[in-house]
Amino acid sequence: MLLDFFNTVADLKKIPRKGWKEKVGLLTPESVADHSYNTAVMAMVLSDLKEFDTEKILRMALLHDVAESVTGDFTPEEISKKDKRKLENNAMLDILSKLPSKLANSYTKIWKEYQNGNSKEAILVHEIDRLEMALQAQKYRSEGYPKENFETFFSAEKKEIKSKEVLAILDKIL
Repeated sequence: MLLDFFNTVADLKKIPRKGWKEKVGLLTPESVADHSYNTAVMAMVLSDLKEFDTEKILRMALLHDVAESVTGDFTPEEISKKDKRKLENNAMLDILSKLPSKLANSYTKIWKEYQNGNSKEAILVHEIDRLEMALQAQKYRSEGYPKENFETFFSAEKKEIKSKEVLAILDKIL
């Protein structure tokens, strides 16, 4: 059972971030696992700075895209938020069912909290998820990809991020 879970999570390394392919034209964009790792590191540091529950934040950040190992990576234009949420919730419950019930229950609780955005930790991880995308867009842009390809990424992130610490970092990126 654990091996099944680990193999499923490892599949994130093979799933390219679709938005970079479709909207920017990258042939070999970062994987979902690349994004998740960077999100987790950023979440750890910002959580520690804000004196939040960093263990909980790290779990949330590491779990936030695991369902995509089954569903794949969707762009907002492909699927409604409601349908995406339903697909990801079903996939996540299936993935977590491969773990011992104590862990599955604990991770399901953290997953639902993240999905619902009903805690300061969940809000921070959502904002960092957006911030990481802006950081990656800036990295691709600095590699010479046309600036106009990234404007939608930057404007979307600016609307979604509310906390002053995360906004300050976003402003430096922009």
